[in-house]
Amino acid sequence: MADPSACSHLDTIDASVEPSADGCEDCLREDGWWVHLRLCRSCGHVGCCDSSPARHATAHSRSTTHPVVQSFEPGEDWLWCYSDEVGFHLPALTPSPSHS
Repeated sequence: MADPSACSHLDTIDASVEPSADGCEDCLREDGWWVHLRLCRSCGHVGCCDSSPARHATAHSRSTTHPVVQSFEPGEDWLWCYSDEVGFHLPALTPSPSHS
């Protein structure tokens, strides 16, 4: 994991966002399935990871230009910036939110 300063989009992170769903909101709507979940740190959209068939978290980032997601998996506290292609930890956001 990189130092948080490797991400030039830290100012887009909203620590108070509420998750939009307890699963990938797009897969739930489309009757799809996911492997792991990601939480958009700009708006709270919950999408599926790139190992999932639909890759909704990446699609959301591209369509909205929201660059930073956080793992929405229990016990994982990392973030990923799509724009800078860097993973990092941000102590201010731990413990990480997660679905139940």
